[in-house]
Amino acid sequence: QVQLVESGGGLVQPGGSLRLSCAASGSIVSINVMGWYRQAPGKQRELVASIQGTGSTNYADSVKGRFTIARSYAKNTVYLQMNSLKPEDTGVYYCNANPVYFDWGQGTQVTVSS
Repeated sequence: QVQLVESGGGLVQPGGSLRLSCAASGSIVSINVMGWYRQAPGKQRELVASIQGTGSTNYADSVKGRFTIARSYAKNTVYLQMNSLKPEDTGVYYCNANPVYFDWGQGTQVTVSS
């Protein structure tokens, strides 16, 4: 079973940027849609960005224009570039297929605070 390992989170001030990475332990070439999910404190996990095999991307309205998702087939890695971060972006970020297919990884904590 492929395992997903997220990294790149941290504490950042409002307006700052972070780049998250999700490394798969095996090939994810056969997975058409990969996504980044966010679980904010006290809230359910939500899909914030996804990318199809064609390269087509979709974003939640709350992050549109600020976040960019990308994937590397060669590295079996999915990225999330987050710019203009807001306090409401705080949460644990996970990657997975869409619909969810793999076991959840440990996630990476993103905290946006001054």
